[in-house]
Amino acid sequence: MRNTAREAALNIIFAEHFNEVTDDFKKRIYAKFALEKDDDLLFAADLVAIVQEHRAELLEEIESACHHYRENRINPTDKSILLIAMAEIKYFDDIPPVVSVSEATGLARKYSTDTSADFVNGVLAGVINK
Repeated sequence: MRNTAREAALNIIFAEHFNEVTDDFKKRIYAKFALEKDDDLLFAADLVAIVQEHRAELLEEIESACHHYRENRINPTDKSILLIAMAEIKYFDDIPPVVSVSEATGLARKYSTDTSADFVNGVLAGVINK
């Protein structure tokens, strides 16, 4: 399922904040999340590739939506979640933005702080209502 693919992508994108990520690392993450179906694996890999390719642009948009936060002050987990959601909103025409926001909020509830879901939801709402 795509939510599992998003979780795998989150693990990889989060790791990139701290270290260079190798193809072997990506393969281990995909295996950990049992992404064996071609569609799910392809979706996760596409998310990671788009975030890697457009990171600077996506971070700039996130920072402009965070009126009182510079990008470097955002929790790395929240930043990774926002990068995934922004990549979906901008580059995946088959995913409605409200689905991306909902999925990102769910990831924040599962993987981040108590206030992260509201933060992520607010930032993304600002982006899609722009």
